[in-house]
Amino acid sequence: MGILDALSEMCPATLRTRRRIKKRPQLTTVEMKVRIDCEGCERRIRKALHHLKGVTGVEVVPKQNKVAVTGYIDDPSRVMRRVARKTGKKVEPWPYVPYDVVPHPYAPGAYDKKAPPGYVRNVVADPAAAPLARASSTEVKYTSAFSDDNPNAACTIM
Repeated sequence: MGILDALSEMCPATLRTRRRIKKRPQLTTVEMKVRIDCEGCERRIRKALHHLKGVTGVEVVPKQNKVAVTGYIDDPSRVMRRVARKTGKKVEPWPYVPYDVVPHPYAPGAYDKKAPPGYVRNVVADPAAAPLARASSTEVKYTSAFSDDNPNAACTIM
């Protein structure tokens, strides 16, 4: 027990004030898809997000029409509403994931011609397209039977 603890016990409880300590939001990255036609559009997006509370960085990739906002943001929809209001453009969450994340990237719901190189549509999170992108049990049996990991399985079938 230290000196400060001993002194705080001697003081009456009415003199001590406790403030609620607000938890600071976690450092997050909000990715969104915004149509970026020119450098002016890019500048307007940066300007709209620069003064937003909690934002530490804004990354704009015009070729992919992607905006990534990094900071201590508690509500990602607030950031997207701000961009839509200040720029007048349609804003949606970033719908693509890297090619390696999806089990069947060329399934009808996953492959998207408009996706940037190396990306496909996130069908794992989309309940309508998820059955199309998942392998059935028979497909899994056949692919595992003739895989390089198990060379003896092909001999048992023949």
